[in-house]
Amino acid sequence: MKGDSRRGAGYTFWMTSTPHKIVNAMSVDVEDYFQVSAMAQHIDRAEWDRIPCRIERNVDLLLSIFADNGAKATFFTLGWIAQRHPEMVRRIVAEGHELASHGDAHLRASEQTRAEFLADIVKAKVILQDISGQPVQGYRAPSFSISEENLWAFDCLEEAGYRYSSSVYPVHHDHYGMPDAPRFPYSPGGQLTEIPVTTARAFGRNLPAGGGGYFRLLPYAASRWAINRVNQDDRKPAIFYTHPWEFDPEQPKVSGVDLKTRFRHYVNLGRTEGRLRRLVQDFQWDRVDRVFGFAAH
Repeated sequence: MKGDSRRGAGYTFWMTSTPHKIVNAMSVDVEDYFQVSAMAQHIDRAEWDRIPCRIERNVDLLLSIFADNGAKATFFTLGWIAQRHPEMVRRIVAEGHELASHGDAHLRASEQTRAEFLADIVKAKVILQDISGQPVQGYRAPSFSISEENLWAFDCLEEAGYRYSSSVYPVHHDHYGMPDAPRFPYSPGGQLTEIPVTTARAFGRNLPAGGGGYFRLLPYAASRWAINRVNQDDRKPAIFYTHPWEFDPEQPKVSGVDLKTRFRHYVNLGRTEGRLRRLVQDFQWDRVDRVFGFAAH
């Protein structure tokens, strides 16, 4: 896609020309069920290595869904996962998908010092590149944990050699969100580009349209409507995300979690596969780097 940039309100916005049918960006946050931020108070990080991982079965299912429909995706992968499942990482790359970083230890950026965050994102980048033999250009913060309170994280990402981030969700949420952030790719400063997770503008507010729990909990028609609205009204590509554990209804249940967390994490796990198969048929999908112009030449 061709594009030009226009400056305004302190940001650089990328205006993308619209083909006959817009190609959207598919992404996967590669983490296992016991690494989810909402479970952190119930599962000691020191116990991770003692918990059987279910990640390979679920990633293989996603790779199969994408292959069946000719879709490519970006896999934002934890360094911790990559070290323990290097062949899975190589399969992702061998099948033509983009490998990107989700940090090393699934630590929220907002809970780290600047030095700790920089060390985490550098470590993850080195691990992923060493295993895959491919450059890693993109990063996504766990739980979209870059906000107005830690904008220094963008400087760290540029210092670590990342070209783009997809760490901002311009919505109101009790665990994350920067509702006043731009809805489409912008420069937060320097050469780094932030690609916010997609929202649809309706009823005077940003509605989540980029996947995750909303994709599981709401009827499929809601996601299809929101992505169509962005493609047709905004004339922009959407960026969608999901997690491998969202396709695993047989995953062990974590004890002691509150009712809200239980609802958000477990409801409709058995329906996600069918919904994703519909989504990749209803829209065209490619890797984040290619959709937004960061593919290596």
